[in-house]
Amino acid sequence: MDTPPLSEIASPEIASHRGGAFIWPENSLLAIREALKWSAEQVELDVHASADGEPVVMHDATLDRMTDGQGPVVAQSWEALAQLRIRGTGGETIPHLSHAARLIQEGGQVLRLEVKADAQGRPYPGLVARCAAVVDQHGMRARTVFMSFEAASVAEAAALGGFAQTVWLAGGWTLRGMRPRDTVAMCRSCGATELGVPEGLADATLRDALRAEGLRLSVWGANHAPTLHRALRLGVDVIATDAPPLAIRLRA
Repeated sequence: MDTPPLSEIASPEIASHRGGAFIWPENSLLAIREALKWSAEQVELDVHASADGEPVVMHDATLDRMTDGQGPVVAQSWEALAQLRIRGTGGETIPHLSHAARLIQEGGQVLRLEVKADAQGRPYPGLVARCAAVVDQHGMRARTVFMSFEAASVAEAAALGGFAQTVWLAGGWTLRGMRPRDTVAMCRSCGATELGVPEGLADATLRDALRAEGLRLSVWGANHAPTLHRALRLGVDVIATDAPPLAIRLRA
């Protein structure tokens, strides 16, 4: 299927992935503050649960790569985690979701929230509801896009209702062997309004199959000019990128 000229394609929204991980320390308040200075529409963050069930802004299930701590996030209480510092921030501590939501609310952008599973791929009990309660404290549920690789978590968020979108994330290991109509059926079954896939797996056939059913398509991993150009020309709904300034410039 031919792709139409860029002038005929609606501009996708841009999400600063992990706050803009190519430029600033990912999932840090520093990254959020810097991302909010740009004209991206969304700031994307990840959360895991602490031992006492609090939503901790962190991509990995373990602390070792990004902080001066060690071991699983879920092994420590929020009180203990709040003392750990994120590498490259000059001493900033790990954010609670409430800290991030407040900044994004004040900055006027959309919170794109990925709720993670634990290191064994199991959803954290109670984390979806806790995240909803936290964003509600800042009047942000209608400005929060809920995302998860776990269909059960997406279904829980859809049942709670009120989110701007609910997104089922599917990597190559999940999409292998699935036809576009299968992905549509999966989105329908878990209440997703949007499918998120790696940039290299998005194509016009998948886009059209989703849109025929009133569903959206988003991509992540478009971080350089060639992949950003491809995502822009494909006309996806959202591009989550580690390089938001470049994406904004190319979109313009």
